[in-house]
Parts: sequence; C-alpha cells; structure tokens
Amino acid sequence: MPDSPSAVPKDIEWRLPRHARSVSRARTLLREQATSWKLPDEVTETAVLLLSELMTNAYRHARVPAGREIRARCVLKADILHISVTDAGDTLPTPRDASPDDESGRGLTLVASLADAWGAEPRPGGIGKTVWFELPAPPRFRSDDWS
Repeated sequence: MPDSPSAVPKDIEWRLPRHARSVSRARTLLREQATSWKLPDEVTETAVLLLSELMTNAYRHARVPAGREIRARCVLKADILHISVTDAGDTLPTPRDASPDDESGRGLTLVASLADAWGAEPRPGGIGKTVWFELPAPPRFRSDDWS
C-alpha cells in the first residue's frame, strides 16, 4: 500500500505517568509524530516547547492522588495543530507575572505569546481539567511528495 498523507492518523493521544520523566517522553513522542505528519520544523519546535510547559505544569501543580495519569493529545486538522494536556487537578491555570529573579512561572505566558489560541477548561464530569493550544501547521514541502 502506498504511503499517503491520508493513511497517517491525524489524532493521537498518549497516557503518561504523572512524573517528571513524562515531560521528555511527551516531547519525543510529539517530535516523532510531527515528522510523520511532515510538519514544518519551526511548528514542531514551538509545539514541543509549549507541550513541555503544559506537561510540566500538569505533573508539578496538579494536586491529585498517586497513580493518576497525564494525557497529551495532538490533533491535526485543516492546517491547525491542536495540542491538549489533561490531568486530574481541578484548579484552572492562569498566566502570572514572573519577576526577573523567578526561576519558574513563565510557562503559560510563553504559551499565550507563541500560540495562536489557548485555553483551559474543566473536564466533562467534573474530574480534572484540559489545557490546550493551537498553532498554524501548513504541511512541509518535500521533494518526495511529488513522486
């Protein structure tokens, strides 16, 4: 069967343990998926950075019982890349003004600055939240696309 863009899934989700190592795992998984979707490098790098921020917030700040997972979902449709991170914490995040001396606290400000859109909402059913962002994702031109 020929390898065609329509044969590649455009919606993928990863369930990862609520642990610091899951941040780097999510970055790796997103890079691999972006390659298969032939996303431009600049879109991939921005998406990886912003996913890393959301994953870090989910594992650090969600006050939930041990054993809860973090879900990262990537959907590519109509040249828009939508990435969301879901955790079991109920507190919706808000950007804050970090001082120059702060070592953290800039993640959501970065998301708001680099994403075309972003948001956070409670999960249906009342357990947890989903934080998401969107980036424009036109397909990358490759010479082998002509064959």
